[in-house]
Amino acid sequence: MGIIDDVKDTTSKAVFSPGTLLSGRGGLHMAQIILSLVTFVLAAFRGGSSHTYWIYAMFTWAFCPIMTLIITIIEMFKLDIILNMFCMDWSDFATGMAMSSTLMTVSVAITYANFYTCWTCLYGWIVSGFAFLCGFVYALEVLKDKILDRKKGTYLAALPGFFKVLEAFVSCVIFISLTGYRDKPALIVCVIAYVIPFPILPLIIATNILKKLKKCLPFNLDRFVFIFLVISVVLYIFAAIVWPVFMFRNNPRPSECPPSFCIWAIQFMVAIMTYVNLTLFTVDLIFTLLGICGFKRT
Repeated sequence: MGIIDDVKDTTSKAVFSPGTLLSGRGGLHMAQIILSLVTFVLAAFRGGSSHTYWIYAMFTWAFCPIMTLIITIIEMFKLDIILNMFCMDWSDFATGMAMSSTLMTVSVAITYANFYTCWTCLYGWIVSGFAFLCGFVYALEVLKDKILDRKKGTYLAALPGFFKVLEAFVSCVIFISLTGYRDKPALIVCVIAYVIPFPILPLIIATNILKKLKKCLPFNLDRFVFIFLVISVVLYIFAAIVWPVFMFRNNPRPSECPPSFCIWAIQFMVAIMTYVNLTLFTVDLIFTLLGICGFKRT
């Protein structure tokens, strides 16, 4: 009866509360949604190309406000109380999504400014201005949660979960930058090495967020994560050696290579991001082995 009474008490608290929109957090959410949608519309009206950077930017300006809207609706109807009781740490999830959205919107703002602005491109500067405002308001929410409200993350908003988000994000940057590899078997193997860890990362993140699901798994998730990290480090060590050798051998940097439309610079970006992700996976593995900074020792 105690559990049933707890459930009834929890569900009775899940009532519509429009006052959520009038709070500081609600105001930030409204600003994030409006600015992201305005940026999306402006960028779509200007037009872009089939370039993967432009597609990723449009995806970011659609995905982030949709997630913010879902979070706002859940909090407005107090459904977060039910979610908090049955399946997840809602505060950790909401703060973690704000951190992830900050990472995505700020990086997209920098990328868009690099590719679509010039001294005479007024419209490109306008879109870039709104893009940086998007990143700014998402960063404000993170600062509010972490510094003013002093919220403690349990996974997604803590180092273990955010490391996984960073690894997935860097993987995305690698994927949208891949070019010039199709006629080189060694580089195709590198692409396979990039692809293998990527789909597993969101599964690890989702399983750790959904606490009840984690308890139902027929295996030890922490041990699985450790094995996954070892394999990922090995794959990225291979790519970190092979990609630069086979991509840049007899392929020096052109004399004229502006960063906004130079294929060589984009290929070099893949090499840099490979080393970044290798570093992230290695630090993740070491912290997991040592069991420090919130990482669970296996």
